[in-house]
Order: sequence, then structure tokens, then C-alpha cells
Amino acid sequence: QVELVESGGGLVQDGGSLRLSCAASGRTFSSKAMGWFRQAPGKEREFVAAVSRDGSRTRYVDSVKGRFSISRDNAKNTVYLQMNSLKPEDTAVYYCAAKDTTYGTVCYTRRNEYNYWGQGTQVTVSS
Repeated sequence: QVELVESGGGLVQDGGSLRLSCAASGRTFSSKAMGWFRQAPGKEREFVAAVSRDGSRTRYVDSVKGRFSISRDNAKNTVYLQMNSLKPEDTAVYYCAAKDTTYGTVCYTRRNEYNYWGQGTQVTVSS
């Protein structure tokens, strides 16, 4: 089992920045691909960003390209989401997810591909 704990959410003004962190328990973090998803009120949970198991590849939803950056530190069992130029439409609960995989360079973008989920952290962007 893997426990994922997100942190770093909060209230920020339009154009501001936040850095989300997701700390994973256990000693198998490096065997997992990681992703960030978000869910706004009344909407489906959507893919935001993913990083491959070895950290060499990343994927983003079009709406955050150029503004968000996902990275991981396997030595610290942590994945990050740096969010810049935030917009009110980025307001949502952000979830960290992990997927067991043997493929080191593959990114996963679908919710049902992930095995483990965190509890989420609220990000609110005021206009």
C-alpha cells in the first residue's frame, strides 16, 4: 500500500503562484508513475499533469501548458506541481495519484490507470 499526502494548496490572487507537494509513504516510490488531477465544483475530475517513473518525461493538459511544471524527487519520495500565472479557472481540489508500472518512461493521463490517490488539497484563485 502507498499513502499519498498533498500539501501546498491555498488562496492566491489571479496571476500568482503555488507549489503543491505530494509525499508518498513506503519504499516503492521510484517504481511508480505519478500524476496530478483536479476537480472543480460540479465538474468531473480531470487530468492536469503526469511524470514518468524515471522523471524523464512529462505530460500536461493543454490548459496548463507553459504555466505548470511537474517534477519528482525519488530520493525524497515526493512529486511536485509548480503552478505559475494562476487563473480563477484553476480553482479546484488538486489530487495526487500514483500508478504501479514497469515502464520507466511512460506517462499516464487517465484516472482509471492510477492505483493510489491522495485526499486532495484546495487551490483557490481569486480574481
